[in-house]
This record gives sequence, C-alpha cells and structure tokens, in this order.
Amino acid sequence: MAQNNQAAEQDLNQLLKVRRDKLKDLQEHGKDPFQITKYDVTSHSQEIKDNYGSMEGKEVTVAGRMMFKRVMGKASFCNVQDLQGNIQAYVARDSIGEESYKDFKKYDVGDILGIKGEVFKTKTGEISVHAHEVTLLSKSLQILPEKFHGLTDTDIRYRQRYVDLIMNNEVKDTFIKRSKVISSIRKYLDGQGFMEVETPMLVSNAGGAAARPFETHFNALDEDLKLRISLELYLKRLIVGGMERVYEIGRVFRNEGLDTRHNPEFTLMELYQAYTDYHGMMDLTENLYRYVAKEVTGSEILTYGEHKMDLSKPFERITMVDAVKKYANIDFNEIHTTEEAKKLADEHHIEYEERHKKGDILSMFFEQYAEEHLIQPTFVMDHPIEISPLTKKKPDNPEYVERFEFFMNGWEMANAYSELNDPIDQQERFAAQEVLLAAGDEEANHTDEDFLNALRIGMPPTGGIGFGIDRMVMMMTDSAAIRDVLLFPAMKTLGGKDQ
Repeated sequence: MAQNNQAAEQDLNQLLKVRRDKLKDLQEHGKDPFQITKYDVTSHSQEIKDNYGSMEGKEVTVAGRMMFKRVMGKASFCNVQDLQGNIQAYVARDSIGEESYKDFKKYDVGDILGIKGEVFKTKTGEISVHAHEVTLLSKSLQILPEKFHGLTDTDIRYRQRYVDLIMNNEVKDTFIKRSKVISSIRKYLDGQGFMEVETPMLVSNAGGAAARPFETHFNALDEDLKLRISLELYLKRLIVGGMERVYEIGRVFRNEGLDTRHNPEFTLMELYQAYTDYHGMMDLTENLYRYVAKEVTGSEILTYGEHKMDLSKPFERITMVDAVKKYANIDFNEIHTTEEAKKLADEHHIEYEERHKKGDILSMFFEQYAEEHLIQPTFVMDHPIEISPLTKKKPDNPEYVERFEFFMNGWEMANAYSELNDPIDQQERFAAQEVLLAAGDEEANHTDEDFLNALRIGMPPTGGIGFGIDRMVMMMTDSAAIRDVLLFPAMKTLGGKDQ
C-alpha cells in the first residue's frame, strides 16, 4: 500500500511538472497567459442555450474553465464551464489557424479559456460554439479531482471550497440560492418601510443573547473588547432615537461548539418595529417566510429530507406550557414551585443545575419532549421569564413573557419578543444576570449602563425578532449541515494553517 501511494505521488508530481513546463514554454514564446488583463465576454452558456433561436449563427465570446477536451486530428471538442453552466466548443485547425491549434492541443483540463465563435448545433443536436479564436486566459498548475468521481471528501470540500464549486454544480446552486434568500429578505423588508443599518461588531459589552463571546484586545486604547453575539442592543438604541423600523443582516460570533447547525460565526438578521408587539412579529414572520420561499424555490411547500412543510396555511400558534402538556402530558400550570419542578425533572431524568428555577425546567421539558414534533411552521409563545431577560412580562401572568420562537422541521428558526422598554424592570433583570455571572454562568449578560440610559430616555412599545439566516438557507436548499451553506466554514487548522 505504501509503495502504491508513493508511486501515485510520483506520478502526480510528474503531471504537475509537465504543467509548469508548459507554462514556461508559453512564457518563453511570449504567450504568458498571466500577462492578459481582461477579456470581453458577451454571453454565458445557459443564455446561449435558452436563446438559441435568436442567437444561431451569431458571433459570441464565452469564457470559463475547460472541464473536458477530446482531440481528433484536425478538429477537437472541449467543454467550457462558466457561471451559468457549461457549453461545448468545436475547435478546428482550419478555423483558428495552425499555430493556435497546436497550442490548443497542449492546453489542460482546468485551464481558463476565452472562445470567440459562432453559435451552432452539432449533428447530435448539441448547442455549441464553432471557435474562430481560442485564448488561454489562465494556466491551471494544479490537477482537478477526477471528473467522474468528483470531489466527495467533505473535509476537503469545505477546506477547498473553490474546488468544490468547480466540481459540484449543486454546490454553486446552493450559494446562488443563499444570495437570493438574503436579497429577498431585503426586498420584502424594504417594501414594508424598514431601513437597513449597520452596528458595531467590536463591543465592550456583548449582550442581547445567552452565549459566550470571543474576546480580543484593542491595542490603541489598551482595552479588552468582545465580538458581538447579537445585534439587539444597538438596534433598540435606534428605536429610542426615533428610527421606527430598522433591520440588520450581519455576522455574529459565539464561542461555542461546532455541529451540523452551529458555526462560531454565523449570519443573523434582526429587526425592530416600534408600536407593535410579538403578535405583529408573528404576522411579519409568516408573511416573510412565504415571500422568501416563493422567490427562492418557486413554491410555498418546502421539502427538507423526508418532510414537506406547508407555508401556505396559517402557522400554528401554541404556548410553551401547552406544547409541554401536548407532547409530555405534563401541565406546568399545576406546578407552583421550583422544588416541584425539580422533583418532576428528577422523575423524568432531566438534568439541571442548582441555580435553575421552575421556568428553566419548563424550558428543558419543552426541549426534551416537544421540539422534535414541531415539523410544520409553528410559533411557540409565552416563555418563562427566567430564560427571557430582555422581554416584556405578560400583564395577566408575570411569570411568563411575550416571546415566541418559530420552529420548522423541529428546529428553532427565529426568536422574537415584545421588547422590554421599562428601564427599572430591565435594571432588575440585569442585576439578576450579574448574580448568574458571579455564580459561573458564562452565558449570562453583563449590565449595559448605556443601554439602560437609552431606555430611560424612553423607548416606545416595540416588537423585535432575530432570524438565523444560515438555518433558513439550509431549509430552502435541503442542505444537511450548516457547513453546506457557508462558503468557508470554521475548520480545525492543519499544520498551523488552513489547508
């Protein structure tokens, strides 16, 4: 086995040497492709195929990576891949000239070519370009994965996304759809009178979520700073300032684990709307998801794995207490103390910490028994106050808050509140978070004095929501893992650097 590997490596090294020798020969003859600075492309592959009727016989210039070449004496065929797909080119010695044809025969799969010629159909009916001119625009000095087996090693795919995009067309389609998801969100919100804004990523106090932040040091001011874990507190300052509808789509950073749905940096969209509440946020979420699904997939029925989720029907709305009652047959309205809740957790083998209260344990029961059943679009409302430090209490039941989480496919897709705008209440909740911090909870919030000052200035009744863009893209593209929808996901470095 070791001898076979060694022989294969020697063969590869020889192939790489041949490519470098070809480049050297081109350079010595004044044909260095890396000296070319531009190439005027008039058409793309799919555009030509879609409009063959009007483009037949017309001259076009296309450019892309040569993925296949078949030399047949005085005429050859090659396949060029561009942004839209691929198109065949017919390259004949009598059409491009003897010297150019001699050069073309030496070009390698992976080289980037520019081809000028007429659109026509071959005898087999394939729409092609009859080349009059072939230009080598870039020489590939590396070997692409073998065509028929493609690039299947997931670790290499994520580390070398540029190769993944070349070899796997469905990957490119995923990221085109990701772009459409984000542009559709912007289009919808802009049409609803929202304004897109940008807020700081480096902050002295990373609040707005229960997460452990990344920390860094700002040398110029000799201050420790954190990367933001949320967009919330700055956006709410803007509501105080009179910007009634704002949103931001941006990266946030959480110093936590990696799995199929978590990456340490991810894309979050948060929006805040003055003079509405969490019911208004539910309506907005329902309408936004339908709009984006239709724009991106052409349907209000999403297929993810074995599940089909129907966005055309009104989304279910259920309280967290009722969800636990429905799926665990336990009624937390009958549980009145933390001690009773802990006893119940013990009976059901649910682990908790000494600091946890009744509301925390309700949330644990929900996660254990209810989440996996929430396949169809569902709003889970009215969370316990213990797990919602920035949310308005329900006036008729102050143990709970006006909050919902949006679920599909058993996943949390969004989190929304009737925002807490009482500065005295907010100060008390920050104080409770400080107690948790002192007790060792690294995800608890520090008191944000400037945010408290903003609330004292006065914030109107406000609804707010946060969407995980990456999970939304996973759902819209039927992608199994978050790494499949991140162009360059976090990876453990090899040998001191990413490979």
